[in-house]
Amino acid sequence: MEEARDRSDISSRTRFSQIRYAQCWEDADVLLDALDVRPGDTCLSIASAGDNSLSLLTRNPARVIAVDVSGPQIACLELRVAAYRMLEHSELLELVGSRPSARRTDLYLRCRSALSGDAREFWDGHPEAIAFGIGAAGKFERYLALFRRRILPLVHGRRRVERLLRGGTPEGRQAFYDQVWNTRRWRLMFRLFFSRPVLGRAGRDPEFFRYVQADVPGAILARTRYALTALDPGENPYVQWILMGRHGTALPHALRRENFDLIRARLDRLEWQCLPLETFLDSQPEGSVGRFNLSDIFEYISARQYEHLLDRLLRVGRSGGRLVYWNLLVDRRRPETLAERLRPLEPLASELHERDKAFFYGALVVEEIA
Repeated sequence: MEEARDRSDISSRTRFSQIRYAQCWEDADVLLDALDVRPGDTCLSIASAGDNSLSLLTRNPARVIAVDVSGPQIACLELRVAAYRMLEHSELLELVGSRPSARRTDLYLRCRSALSGDAREFWDGHPEAIAFGIGAAGKFERYLALFRRRILPLVHGRRRVERLLRGGTPEGRQAFYDQVWNTRRWRLMFRLFFSRPVLGRAGRDPEFFRYVQADVPGAILARTRYALTALDPGENPYVQWILMGRHGTALPHALRRENFDLIRARLDRLEWQCLPLETFLDSQPEGSVGRFNLSDIFEYISARQYEHLLDRLLRVGRSGGRLVYWNLLVDRRRPETLAERLRPLEPLASELHERDKAFFYGALVVEEIA
């Protein structure tokens, strides 16, 4: 009974009948460096929208297994896979919404025959999501669009946003933020919009905050300041999407031209399953997986459940393998009970977190199986 409660914890409290994330909001450049995938590795990846599972293919693994409890998230991955098969690079960017397009429905129809029956039924039932770009179809992306269209214009005009996105030197970015961007109205509107009640209701899910004790808007505001000053907005696809609703001078790893053909050539190494992670792990032999992309899934479960899930992961992980995951607002790191089986790679994690373009996470965790 106790194990059953663990297994169904988040899925029993949250609906997964909609797209929550139409893009992966974790920086794949950081993920790939953290995982250090070697040729021949088997990788387990939380599917989400599919981008980062596809990015793993560029490191020449033998297999990438994408797992997600949500059918709509698997449908996002499937449509991306079909787009890599059936479209050219520029057309993929149009379908996602990275570039303007008036022909997304036609592009989808070219991909449709490559979808499973479930994915085809899902996307056929969401023509508006196709028309606006599949990268804008999630609850989180609609929340960001509300910020961009309704809140941001009350604080900063279009020219000021364009100036911010040009980036510049670190000194110039810092001066612009301090003297122009960081107004009292900016801080006030930001704290209201990214407050725990608004973010929980409109952006994520209230249940995702069950174990959060931090100052939610304060933590996100501090990381946003870091992204707009220490990092260069002109090179940040996540900042650009938030502020423009598309990608400008930068693209996420999976969407870059230099990675397109490589991903397409290795699509046969990618597989996906729609089921709880625990169910998948229980079906796998010991020592069968070398690299784990775990997104921020530990945010949503208790410390006890986190420890139990780590134990399951370590059973299927091979010696020398790596686990990579993010902490947004809940601190989750290897418990002392697993000290002999899991080794933190703290210097590497800290260095990678400093250049993480998906800036809102409080910490990156990289751990090696002993």
